[in-house]
Amino acid sequence: MDGPVYLYALARQIQKHSRFFAVLESLDNGKPIRESRDIDVPLVARHFYHHAGWAQLMEQELPGRVPVGVIGQIIPWNFPLLMLAWKIAPALAMGNTVVLKPAEFTSLTALRFAELCQEIELPPGVINIVTGDGRAGAAIVNHPDVDKIAFTGSTEVGRIIRTATAGSGKKLSLELGGKSPFIVFPDADLDSVVEGVVDAIWFNQGQVCCAGSRILAQEGVAGRLVAKLKARMETLRVGEPTRQGGGHGCHHRSGPAGEDPGAGPARRGRGRPAVATVVELSAGGWFFPPTLFTEVSPAATIAQVEIFARW
Repeated sequence: MDGPVYLYALARQIQKHSRFFAVLESLDNGKPIRESRDIDVPLVARHFYHHAGWAQLMEQELPGRVPVGVIGQIIPWNFPLLMLAWKIAPALAMGNTVVLKPAEFTSLTALRFAELCQEIELPPGVINIVTGDGRAGAAIVNHPDVDKIAFTGSTEVGRIIRTATAGSGKKLSLELGGKSPFIVFPDADLDSVVEGVVDAIWFNQGQVCCAGSRILAQEGVAGRLVAKLKARMETLRVGEPTRQGGGHGCHHRSGPAGEDPGAGPARRGRGRPAVATVVELSAGGWFFPPTLFTEVSPAATIAQVEIFARW
C-alpha cells in the first residue's frame, strides 16, 4: 500500500506549495497567473488525490492487473505541470516507474516536482525527470528497458515515435494535434456563441490540443457572428502573465502561422494586421494578440493544421 501513501503525500505537498508552483508555471510558460493559480495547480493536486484513491482500490476493482513496468513519458510545454500530473499519477498508482521528459522550454515546475519526490522520500528511481531536447526524447523512446511510451505533442513527432516503436513490443499511447471545429447553426444564440469561442480558443492563449480553432458558421449568421467576435476581441486583455488582471498571456514561441493569401486577418493591436508580427503594448513587452481569420480556404494551412504559437 505504499503507492497511495506517496500519491497522497505528493497531493498535499502540491497544495502546500501551490502559490509557488503557480508563479513558477506562469513565469516559465507565459500563461496568466489566474489560470495557473485557479485552474492548473488545483487540478494537479486533485489528480494525485484521485489516483491515490484508485491505487487503494486496485486489487478490488482491477483484479489480475499487473504493472506495465518502466513508462517513458514525453510532454509538451502548454500545460507543463498539469500534463505531468496526467502522466505520472495514473502510472504511479498502478505500480509503474516513470522516466518523464518535460519540454525543453518549460522544465522548471517538473524539476520542482522532482524535489517534492525527494522531500516525501519517494524511493530513488521510481520517478525520474530527464531534461533535454528531442534527442533526450528519442533516447527514451529507443531505450530497450522502457516498456511503454506515453507521448503528447505534434502529429509529426507522433508518427516518428510510432515508427520507432513498431515491432519493439513497447506499449504506446499518443495524444497528438487537433483541429477542432466550432459549429454555429442559424438558430444559435450568437452572444453565447461568442463567449464559447473565447473559452474554446483563447484560453491558455489557444495553446490547447482540443481548442476550438475553426468556426464553421451558417452563411445567414456568419456576418453578424464575425462582427460580434471582433467587438469582443477588443475587450480581451493582453499583458504580462503574472499580473493579477492579465487575461491573454505570452505565447511560448512564434510558430508557423500558415498565412494564406485569401484569408483576411482581423485582430487587436496597432498597425496593419499581419499574421507573423507581434504588437508592443503600452505596458511594455511584445505580445501576439488574439487573432481571427475570415474567408479561409479549406485548403489553407490554418484550416488543416494545428498551429500552436510558441514564443
